[in-house]
Amino acid sequence: MGFSEDNLKGFILALLSSLFIGASFIIKKKGLRRAAAASGVRAGIGGFSYLLEPLWWLGMITMIIGEIANCVAYAFAPAVLVTPLGALSIIVSAVLAQFILNEKLQQLGILGCVMCIAGSVVIVIHAPQEHPITSVQEICSMATQPAFLLYVASVIVLVFILIFHFAPQCGHSNVLVFTGICSLMGSLSVMSVKALGTALKITFEGNNQLLYPETWFFVFIVATCVITQMNYLNKALDTFNTSVVSPIYYVMFTSLTILASVIMFKDWDGQSVGDIISEICGFIVVLSGTILLHTTKDFERSSSFRGSYASISPTLSARLCSGNGEFMKHDEENPSPADVVRLQRQEMH
Repeated sequence: MGFSEDNLKGFILALLSSLFIGASFIIKKKGLRRAAAASGVRAGIGGFSYLLEPLWWLGMITMIIGEIANCVAYAFAPAVLVTPLGALSIIVSAVLAQFILNEKLQQLGILGCVMCIAGSVVIVIHAPQEHPITSVQEICSMATQPAFLLYVASVIVLVFILIFHFAPQCGHSNVLVFTGICSLMGSLSVMSVKALGTALKITFEGNNQLLYPETWFFVFIVATCVITQMNYLNKALDTFNTSVVSPIYYVMFTSLTILASVIMFKDWDGQSVGDIISEICGFIVVLSGTILLHTTKDFERSSSFRGSYASISPTLSARLCSGNGEFMKHDEENPSPADVVRLQRQEMH
């Protein structure tokens, strides 16, 4: 299918969105570290001192700008095109993390970035055209079809199970808990954002959709989902390494969003089998790139710990590396010489 003018607008806006959102991950992470160092209470264990940290708010503003660009992109292009381009934000995060957070990007990580870009290009080339929508009532009828209502019910049940059962037990040791909540709620927020963005687009074209309660209902859903996402994304970023959170969040969020969009907006209706298979293959390449980025970072940390500390003390290595792959110390610094000597003496006795 041809690349329409609306798809081009959505593509450009999605690129800008990825730049801002990728940078916001790093800025917010830096702000969370500062806030934890100043107050002694981390966001991952319920602290809210980051609300007084200007750097964290700068990250939030950057993310809001990116999300606004993303919202407008959904008004022009289908979610199958816009959402996978979020992989580019992972590349931005990985590159900035190397210079700002000292999280090194190795050669396999660079290969992962290239795979993300290549997969995104394939998706863009074979992206479907947006089906014309003339009113917010039409969107509401799509949202109330039985298949999508079943999806929404499943998401709500899973989110409640994760929040009230798994989060207290293993939320700080398993990265999938916090990112799972963000991703599930994110898939609903994207559908609402797309509905709201389309309503605003129709309004600007001369047919006011702000007069209908359905528009404001979507505003409420967007606000609820975004607040939930922000809360648990902060917990994930504060508890786990950025290079782990970003790709896992992207993989889960993108997969669920595409599934929700295919159900609600029927993005693949009218496409050839070849185009659908090409999009799926491109998406798999993007997923493989993000997983490679994650694996590279995890291997790097493990190798670093074994090489630097295993010969000194197995106990010390265990203390330094928690279940989430980060240092237990606040600023992720190396242990002091006094700690090393003390642990060596304990082992000798």
